Amino acid sequence: MKNHDALSLEDRIRKAAEFIQASDWTAAFTGAGMSVESGIPPFRGTDGIWNKYDPRLLELDYFDANPEKCWVTIKEIFYDFFGRAQPNPGHRVLAQMEEAGKLKALITQNIDDLHTRAGSKNVIEFHGNSRFLLCRACGKKYEAASTDLGALPPRCPSCKEILKPDFVFFGEAIPFDALSNSRFAAGRAECMIVIGTTGEVYPAAGMPQIAAQNHARIIEINPSESAYTNAITDVYLPLPAGDVLPKIWELARQYASRTQ
Repeated sequence: MKNHDALSLEDRIRKAAEFIQASDWTAAFTGAGMSVESGIPPFRGTDGIWNKYDPRLLELDYFDANPEKCWVTIKEIFYDFFGRAQPNPGHRVLAQMEEAGKLKALITQNIDDLHTRAGSKNVIEFHGNSRFLLCRACGKKYEAASTDLGALPPRCPSCKEILKPDFVFFGEAIPFDALSNSRFAAGRAECMIVIGTTGEVYPAAGMPQIAAQNHARIIEINPSESAYTNAITDVYLPLPAGDVLPKIWELARQYASRTQ
């Protein structure tokens, strides 16, 4: 059990900035809490999406048997509601860190495309992305924004088969490249910033554990404690990322300027 309260919040922010500045290879790992600050509710918990909708709607077998029913809800959640969300300051700071060369990889469990829209380029989308629709028959992908979702379910313009959002459904395997690239980044990291995740959804939840096993410093930013907090986290910041990441990054930049 780690005693994070031994340091004040200000000291923890300073230590996080020091870890980032000292690291030659920093990775970030983000979960649903990162997107909550942009107005997207988490899937689990008191105000989670699965308290309102039946999670079977994202089970692959159920989708194949009931595509029209599933697509009505998929459109409502991922394309009507999520489509209005915008990147928040936390997303933008991670993009700035990458541009400055201090963030080498960003692993996200989120499918909302907000990291990319904020400017991040090396984004490993562990569970895929709602931006694209996939035809499993012919393998073609289409931008959701350019696809007519007025008639459901949408069909492939090429082969007329039903399109599926290009993110991982229940019952689907994690894409090989996403899994292998995530493991590589976690294993190489000297510092990992873990943001807004419970640490309970596997295999994604194993990435910070891989980093910790390879002696990376773990900075956790999360208003609520997670499975990582008292197990592998070195610095715990119980705040929204949009509030604390800009402060950490500003301090890290100040430390860098003093050593140049």
